[in-house]
Amino acid sequence: MTEITIFILSSLGTLFILLAAIGVVKMPDLYLRISVTTKAATLGIGLILVAAAFYFNDSSITARVLAIILFMLLTAPVGAHMIGRASYFTGVKMWKKSILDDLEGQYDPKTHKLSSEDQKSLKKDSHNPEE
Repeated sequence: MTEITIFILSSLGTLFILLAAIGVVKMPDLYLRISVTTKAATLGIGLILVAAAFYFNDSSITARVLAIILFMLLTAPVGAHMIGRASYFTGVKMWKKSILDDLEGQYDPKTHKLSSEDQKSLKKDSHNPEE
């Protein structure tokens, strides 16, 4: 039974990593590539590490596997976010068929400040009181 579990987990992990690799090649822009690799590769590596924990069946290895998975789950999304943010602010173009750009008009390249819709509505309300 343990061998079947190890086989299933490692096969699924390998499949997710393969899908991440295909996504890097097939996705049309940097932002979609980041999304694919962050999600699929993190899940794939996590599944392979869980399979390794089952294979070795040792508490010290299982603790290391859990620590690595926790570290990956904390760092991969943050790293992807920072790469995407830096790419957007340096002018990397989105895919031409992208429908929505949530940050359009929100970033001031001279001051390097990013505003939000909430800040704009607060400024608008403070300038035009209805009383």
